[in-house]
Amino acid sequence: MEFKDYYAILGVKPSDDLKAIKTAYRRLARKYHPDVSTESNAEAQFKEVAEAYEVLKDDERRAEYDQLVQHRNDPNFGRQTQHGHANNAEDFSDIFSSMFGEHARSQHRRQSRAMRGQDIEMEVAVFLEETLAEQTRTIRYSLPIYNAFGMVEQEVPKTLNVKIPVGVGDGERIRLKGQGAPGAEGGANGDLYLIIRIAPHPLFDIVGHNLEIVLPVSPWEAALGAKVPVPTLKDPILLTIPAGSQTGQRLRIKGKGLVSKKETGDLYAVIKVVMPPKPDEKNAALWQQLAEAQPAFDPRKEWSKQNG
Repeated sequence: MEFKDYYAILGVKPSDDLKAIKTAYRRLARKYHPDVSTESNAEAQFKEVAEAYEVLKDDERRAEYDQLVQHRNDPNFGRQTQHGHANNAEDFSDIFSSMFGEHARSQHRRQSRAMRGQDIEMEVAVFLEETLAEQTRTIRYSLPIYNAFGMVEQEVPKTLNVKIPVGVGDGERIRLKGQGAPGAEGGANGDLYLIIRIAPHPLFDIVGHNLEIVLPVSPWEAALGAKVPVPTLKDPILLTIPAGSQTGQRLRIKGKGLVSKKETGDLYAVIKVVMPPKPDEKNAALWQQLAEAQPAFDPRKEWSKQNG
């Protein structure tokens, strides 16, 4: 095995510290990485840079290497190596090969071992209305490109047209096989996981597969009954308010909730009686007539029972 000047390969000096060596390695690894480099000998250069870094980043192995470099022209150095093996026939090249060659070969085998790419997760916002039918979305994300030592060297943009199935729920994960980070040395690509986030709706609350909406009604609508328009995730409907309805009463609208694989939920309109603004003299007189017409009505009679 020929002698290799690892300091020259990395473009650093023997007196440079580990930080300088790491900086030089990262710069050269980006330059020569086979996936991104345009150099004709990029792969060979990348392997030499990685080999040099593996030796010089380790204090013990760097000290061994420095000693070999110091005594490379000493004809007696090979008679007693740092490992204590007496071998008169061993020359400097053999010593260098025995101390660093096998490690380099094992490192190369580790680099050459097929490795699966990493999975990627990204959140996708979905409106409630969009859960009622299958949607096609264009998503954009970045694929990380790693070097042999697990560091991200660059990110490659990617665009996909994906289908969001009907009835997806908040937090649901959709797996897109093979659309994650690329594998190494022939390894399989990772997967892309889309995490569904249902965007808050200004009118509807989600309760399982059902929806709830607060339905404001006037006192006379609650008292006399009425038909009032109520929005749904599709088109508005006319809902019958029974006479004598109370705040908090729930009216079920069947089949107007969320869609799932097994069923379609319902929509519940929760009545809220809303008073008009402070009455003027004329309206106050009318309210007074109403109060006098029902002298026995006591909205707080339950309190009387509890205090019994």
